[in-house]
Amino acid sequence: MLRNDWIGVMPAITTPFTENGAVDIAFMRRHARQMIEAGSTAMVTPGSLGEGGTLSHDEKATIWSELSEELSGRAPVVAAISALSTDEAVQLARLAESSGCEGLMVLPPYAYDGRWQETRAHFAAIIESTPLSCMLYNNPVAYTTDIVPEQVLEMAEAHENLHAIKESSGDIRRIAELRRLLGDRLAIFAGIDDLVVEAVDAGADGWIAGLVNALPIESVRLFDLARGGDREACRELYEWFLPLLRLDAVPEFVHLVKLCQSEFGIGSERLRMPRIALEGEVRDRALMIIAEAKMKHARI
Repeated sequence: MLRNDWIGVMPAITTPFTENGAVDIAFMRRHARQMIEAGSTAMVTPGSLGEGGTLSHDEKATIWSELSEELSGRAPVVAAISALSTDEAVQLARLAESSGCEGLMVLPPYAYDGRWQETRAHFAAIIESTPLSCMLYNNPVAYTTDIVPEQVLEMAEAHENLHAIKESSGDIRRIAELRRLLGDRLAIFAGIDDLVVEAVDAGADGWIAGLVNALPIESVRLFDLARGGDREACRELYEWFLPLLRLDAVPEFVHLVKLCQSEFGIGSERLRMPRIALEGEVRDRALMIIAEAKMKHARI
């Protein structure tokens, strides 16, 4: 991947499981192909939405190699690299490269919010461990580490193969500030589903998307409309989509995106423990939102 390849809708693909709890590779290949055929530009796996923290290194290697084979010549696979230690993260980055991945999405270390000197060294070790194109992932809500725009600039100046930033702080002002500081040096991606239109307006080049797993055609159309000039069509689609997109911006986002997949006929809601399928009020409310969206869908 090159800098210009970081654009458009890139699904953070969910990880499907069989009834006995194994990764359902056959379905995952079909699902990835379906999203690429709908207009997505790459596949990111296995991040938080992909339950990456529950997967073994062997499972990750299998996912990377199988998806790289499935999408060969059509779209790159981007490996989400996250670990407790820098050494493990470097091992995973090299494993991703040998498994056919063309890019890395680099996360801060799990469970440790260190000084910038430590975080910078962690990122540098991963980025320098392979020649692959890299994206930094900033999500202070989930990981407590906040990479501010000046620090992103520092990383971009130090690493030629750093080509993108996924910005998930929830502060839309960050995107404009990143663009002001960096110009076009890095591609900027929205990382929160219910901010995608605002992010594009502020200067985002792409979207690491969640609900695309359930609604690939609608997700790509929304992004294209946000980037284009038909504001009325964009507003209409966004108004319909927003209640669903907000399901990706709550603590139960993995459960809810998979529930949407099940309800829209593009996957199951099977999870890997410690996650268990939702019950009660949260599930009932989500099903109401999904049912209302289905009723209105024909008019969009």
